[in-house]
Amino acid sequence: MREEDKARGLLGLCARAGQIAFGEDGCLGAIRTGKCGLLILDQGASANARKRYTDACRYYRVPLATAAAGLVEQSTGKRGRMAAAIALAISAVWFLVF
Repeated sequence: MREEDKARGLLGLCARAGQIAFGEDGCLGAIRTGKCGLLILDQGASANARKRYTDACRYYRVPLATAAAGLVEQSTGKRGRMAAAIALAISAVWFLVF
């Protein structure tokens, strides 16, 4: 099984379990409150969004992963999503798989 397929499946599972925050406010809020264990950023995100998320992750020491263009959108079934903040408890599973 390819890494991208594993990521797509695990991201979809996390979304169905309600363990992901989407959108700028949701993701940045999860990072700032310490609820985010991993931020996944789509390669299709704008330069401004990329800088905002990168700076926040660096400041709050949250791991940042870059996904292939469209991966977040396809695996969660939500259109226009460029970033996903995975909950702290679930991020441990993510690091075990990859």
